Amino acid sequence: MKENGPTYEYLAENPNFKVMPIMLSLIIGAFFAILNETLLNIALTTLMQEFGVTITTVQWMATGFMLVMGIVIPASALLLQWFTTRQLFLGTMMTFTIGTAICAMAPTFPILLTGRFIQAAGTGLLMPIIFNVFLLVFPPHRRGKVMGLVGLVIMFAPAIGPTLSGVIVEYFGWRFLFIFVLPFALFSLAFAYKYLMNVSEVTKPKVDVLSLVFSTIGFGSIVYGFSSAGEEETGFLSPDVYGFIIFGVVGITLFTVRQLKLEDPVIDLRVFKYPMFTHGIFMFLIIMMTMFSSEIILPIFMQGPLALSAATAGLLLLPGSILNGIMSPVMGHLFDKFGPRLLMIPASIVLSGTMFMLSRLHENTEPWMIITGYILLMLTVSAIMMPAETNGLNQLPKRLYPHGTSVMATLQPVAGAIGVSVFISILNARESHYLQQSATPGNPQTMNDAMVAGVELVYFIAFTISILAVILSFVVYRAVPRDDETKAQEK
Repeated sequence: MKENGPTYEYLAENPNFKVMPIMLSLIIGAFFAILNETLLNIALTTLMQEFGVTITTVQWMATGFMLVMGIVIPASALLLQWFTTRQLFLGTMMTFTIGTAICAMAPTFPILLTGRFIQAAGTGLLMPIIFNVFLLVFPPHRRGKVMGLVGLVIMFAPAIGPTLSGVIVEYFGWRFLFIFVLPFALFSLAFAYKYLMNVSEVTKPKVDVLSLVFSTIGFGSIVYGFSSAGEEETGFLSPDVYGFIIFGVVGITLFTVRQLKLEDPVIDLRVFKYPMFTHGIFMFLIIMMTMFSSEIILPIFMQGPLALSAATAGLLLLPGSILNGIMSPVMGHLFDKFGPRLLMIPASIVLSGTMFMLSRLHENTEPWMIITGYILLMLTVSAIMMPAETNGLNQLPKRLYPHGTSVMATLQPVAGAIGVSVFISILNARESHYLQQSATPGNPQTMNDAMVAGVELVYFIAFTISILAVILSFVVYRAVPRDDETKAQEK
């Protein structure tokens, strides 16, 4: 890889290479794109009133966002090899900016939804670009701290989204949710145009159209099916839900089989031959599931049996989310210095204990217990998720960087859709069963007791899942990069 001079294995070690402008270009764009994911959640009720649509229709602002991301992200590995860093990032941010402008000016709900889909297409490609660039620029012994900064962006932006959204909607109106983001998106474009350098190698592999079709059908149907489960009265028993899920599984199976046969696959699934990458994927999925059990269920519980307002519920969760963002770079630094085991073993044990503690919630639970539990949860997330991802990517040879980042990025909307639908379905099923067994199902106290029973079951299942994280943490080791030159030397 050349940048107007001699070749460097990692560009961050080149004293003439300006790393900070590249980092700022990428992080600024990512922050506001990811902020936009949660910025709209509190405004859904306002949009229903503004455009006269039902809750099932307005939910497409969130469901559709995940659906589009699930479709475009698998193609990121191919795009990373077809376009330069500058071309791909500027094109992605331009797409996001256009979508934001359409949303801000939308006269009807279909146009607003179209703009939202365009935003999602841009947002979905940002994280694979960022991960790939940082893997190419920074050597393995410095990646933890850098990935920690990425973790700060990923966690802090969604954390302040609902709080910021409430203020903007109340005092300025919902359109300013998009107007507010526009200048920062334009600044990111201008900053990247001036300072962002090309760091990736353009190889232009053959495009397999059939793989893209299978990917779109598979991941799109999976995300749609799971996302629709919460909208159907019968949940996963609805033909529309399980039909799409089965269709998605078939599509992903066909996609997987085809990738293993191609010389230049869209996503090279040989990344799973590297044990620490596979380990990192499992840890990532476990953390995502336990996170969703809290980010979705806790607000429902606080506004139900605890009778707290939405604003108060959001404020109780804010300290944990902010602390997670602050601690991500710290955890990254500790990962660089001590490796993954020192972080993951104690963090996974604390995570498991926290899940068990939250499974004992009841209607007389003090708010400080929820604050404490959520802080512990988010601290353990920062100590596990980014180190697991970084350690896994570190073991891949450079030629597989685009594919590894694409796999991890693809799993985010998929895990999001699955996590939300599964835990909500468990909660609803337990509540319904409790009410059916009660002599006074319409009594407010009985309804509160039913929700408490549902929350207890959700967290007990999350506790069970977290035990697997404890087991996996004891078999992790610091990954050693396995590039082609290393393999040749080993032979």
